[in-house]
Amino acid sequence: MALVTFLSDFGDQDYYVPAVKAKMLSINPQLNIIDICHHIEPFEIEHAAFLLKSVFREFPKGTVHLVGINTAEDLTQGYMGAKLEDHIFICPNNGILSLITEQEPGIMVQFADIHLQDTPFPTKDILAPIAAKVASGAAIHDFGGPLKGFRKLMSRQAKATREHILGHVIRIDRYGNLITNIQRDVFEKLNPGKFTIQFGRESVQRLQKGYGQVELGDPYAFFNSLNLLEIGINHGHAGNLLGLKRDSVVYINFQN
Repeated sequence: MALVTFLSDFGDQDYYVPAVKAKMLSINPQLNIIDICHHIEPFEIEHAAFLLKSVFREFPKGTVHLVGINTAEDLTQGYMGAKLEDHIFICPNNGILSLITEQEPGIMVQFADIHLQDTPFPTKDILAPIAAKVASGAAIHDFGGPLKGFRKLMSRQAKATREHILGHVIRIDRYGNLITNIQRDVFEKLNPGKFTIQFGRESVQRLQKGYGQVELGDPYAFFNSLNLLEIGINHGHAGNLLGLKRDSVVYINFQN
């Protein structure tokens, strides 16, 4: 299956997204191009990485993922292809791959100068043709030589002790729910049975199994499908109502 996913911060009010797709389809009209998202805030690499990390494993192994985030020359250390967890990534070497998994790529290729050009639109003119050709059967080795290392960024990690976990909000979704970096397995290893989750001026002492299991206007917390602690207010925008935003602190205090 010639499958390509496409993630960018281009929005949908300009010609950028269709131009990139047209370039790929001009190479192989049979490509199946799946949009992950094009509404990333400009240059928000952490948001882009969060979305890519959340969904790329849901696609079949061998899927080609085209990433059009921070592709300008002053924001990247060149352009690369990588095989990571049996998926292929065509992207700028700007650190995004280091934020989607702790595993090292099995193969990394620095795209050769012959495939590069001086262009204000590198996603269309450099990355899209390579993505289309790789999805159509070419190997990423065909487009360059080995890349020994790639740019790495550090993501914010929750801090845990036997007494508490200190985490942060990493994403507020369109419903106002607060997604944190507190992982289920860490919580379950430390949880003695009684705990308080503190967020802003609110707190809860129990976990729900999903949305809408508390009274309207009441706060709730549960571990979502990503196994991350999520906090919300039933039929309310938790971010606005609680005065919380990305990087806001969330505490879990354990009572022994």
